[in-house]
Amino acid sequence: MRNSVGVRKAGLVALVGVMIGVGVYGCKKEEPVREGTSTKQSIEEKLSEEKLYKQSKIAFTSSRDVNRNGNYEIYVMNVDGSEQTRLTNNRAADSDPSWSPDGKKIAFNSLRDRNQEIYVMNADGSGQKRLTNNPARDEAPSWSPDGNKIAFASERDGNFEIYVMNADGSGQKRLTNNPARDFSPSWSPDGKKIAFTSTRDGNQEIYVMNADGSEQTRLTNNPAPDAYPSWSPDGKKIAFRSKRDGNFEIYVMNADGSEQKRLTNNPAMDGSHNWSPFLVSEK
Repeated sequence: MRNSVGVRKAGLVALVGVMIGVGVYGCKKEEPVREGTSTKQSIEEKLSEEKLYKQSKIAFTSSRDVNRNGNYEIYVMNVDGSEQTRLTNNRAADSDPSWSPDGKKIAFNSLRDRNQEIYVMNADGSGQKRLTNNPARDEAPSWSPDGNKIAFASERDGNFEIYVMNADGSGQKRLTNNPARDFSPSWSPDGKKIAFTSTRDGNQEIYVMNADGSEQTRLTNNPAPDAYPSWSPDGKKIAFRSKRDGNFEIYVMNADGSEQKRLTNNPAMDGSHNWSPFLVSEK
C-alpha cells in the first residue's frame, strides 16, 4: 500500500490526447478524390491506439474479500471497470502492483512469507514467484523501461535504501548508501535515471541519480516534505507530493528540479499521483 515508507508515488493523471490528422481532398477535372497518405496513416494510428486502450488493464489492491481472509489482494480490471478479477489469494497482504513494460508480468509486495518481499507473477495471476528473500522489508518495485531491471526499496542494510535487480531476481545491488531513508524509486522513460525520495538532508526531498547509482542530486529543497516522484512519459517533467503549503498537494517540476509549480489546491490531502502513459499530441 503506497502510503507506507517504501510505497511510492502517488496521484496526478496526465491528459490523454490523440490528434487525428485530416487529409486534404481535391478534385481536378472530375477525377476521383484520392485519400492523402498522411490521412490514412493518422487514421490507422488512431485505430491502433484505440485498440490498445480497449485491451489495457488496470491492476489494483483491494480488501474487498473480507469474508474470505480480510486482507489486501491484487486485482485486475479492464479500463472501463469491467471484469474485475482477483489475481492473488492468501492470508497475507499483497499490494503495490507494478506492470512490466510489455504488460506480461506484474511485480508486487507480499507478506506471505512473514515479512515483506517482492514477488512477480504473470498478468493472469499464474506463476507467482518470490524475487527477494531476506529478513528485512523489500518493497515498492519499479520496472526499468526495457523490462530487464526492477528498482526497489529495502531496509536489509539497517535502513531503507534503493536497490536494483534483474527481472528474475538475480544480481541484487544497492544503489544508495547513507544513514537516512531512501525510498520510492521511479525510472525515467529512457532508463538512464532513477528519481527517489530521501531524508538524508533532514526531511523528505526528491533526488535523482543515474541508473547505476552515480551522481545523486537533490531536486527539491524546502523545510516541508517532498516525496513520491513520478516521471512524465517524455521524461521532461516530474510530478511529486509536497506539504510546503500546509497540506499535501500535487506539484510538478522540470526534470532538473527547476520551475516547481503547484497543480492542486484544496484543504484536503492530494496524493497517489501517476502519469498517463500517453502524451498529448500538439498540432
